[in-house]
Amino acid sequence: MLTKSIAAGLAGTALLATAAFAQAPTATTDKAPTAAATTTSTTASGQWRTSKMDGLKVYNEANENIGTINDLLMDKNGDIKIAVIGVGGFLGVGEHLVAVPYEKLKFVNEAVAYTGTSAKPGATTTTTTGAATDRPAATATSSTSKWYPDHAVFNASKDELKNMPEFKYSE
Repeated sequence: MLTKSIAAGLAGTALLATAAFAQAPTATTDKAPTAAATTTSTTASGQWRTSKMDGLKVYNEANENIGTINDLLMDKNGDIKIAVIGVGGFLGVGEHLVAVPYEKLKFVNEAVAYTGTSAKPGATTTTTTGAATDRPAATATSSTSKWYPDHAVFNASKDELKNMPEFKYSE
């Protein structure tokens, strides 16, 4: 008995849905165009996704890794004012958070180049380190069309950052 009721309900629903889909829209010329017809697709060329900034490595002017960006804080107008950088620690344990003015960070699209001597006498090697190895490579796009920079540069040493007052989120 229950199956007959379910079957009848499904058949009725199918008939109603068929009638609704069969109706053709009427063409009217007195209406304004819809919003979908007037909007054009927008591109964000040259923009960076803030979600990709989390974990971005921060180097100093001497190309030493001094920490990672943990958070970006903005004002009520949506302008980013503060970058919270994590210094030291291991996997977030023992990490010292500091707040630095966002405008003091310089973002770089190219990987950090390290030039050092190899184990062979007289041989010099050049490799990239840091964020370039932690982020997926943009094979089909140039460095200017990625949705994130390679790394940030802040003019301080790791010890100077560790000695800055610790940033705490207020509740």
